[in-house]
Amino acid sequence: MGALVTLDLPDDSPMLGLPWIITFGPLGDADEWEPVVCGPYERPHALALAEAIVAEEQLMAVVEPLLPALSAEEIRGEIAAAQVAAEDEAAQLDQADLYGDFEDTIDEELEAAAAQEDRAEPLAPPTEAELRAGFGRIAAKLTGGG
Repeated sequence: MGALVTLDLPDDSPMLGLPWIITFGPLGDADEWEPVVCGPYERPHALALAEAIVAEEQLMAVVEPLLPALSAEEIRGEIAAAQVAAEDEAAQLDQADLYGDFEDTIDEELEAAAAQEDRAEPLAPPTEAELRAGFGRIAAKLTGGG
């Protein structure tokens, strides 16, 4: 069984209505291959597909919202925020003792994924027809029709 990582969002989060992507990659450092990105999907479809895959294979699946940017400046802002976050994480790692402060170095998403209850059966993956209907709803949202 692999691992599924996603955001834990409140039921009223506007992010729930965004298109979502799935990034599949190796679970450990021993495997080296380029991650596979799939989507966009509606969130329930993305979660069900990812869960169906990681239930059978030793992979990591990251399910995250696709944030459409409407300008180059928005993209630059996202890049700057990611760079600042990476610098902060690197600084935390540098400050951690060799044998202490291990909790500070654990990725919060992986910790949350490990704490979740294991489900007995993964969700059934959506059918092709359900996915195509979801693609239509996503396209309508992105073009202002929905």
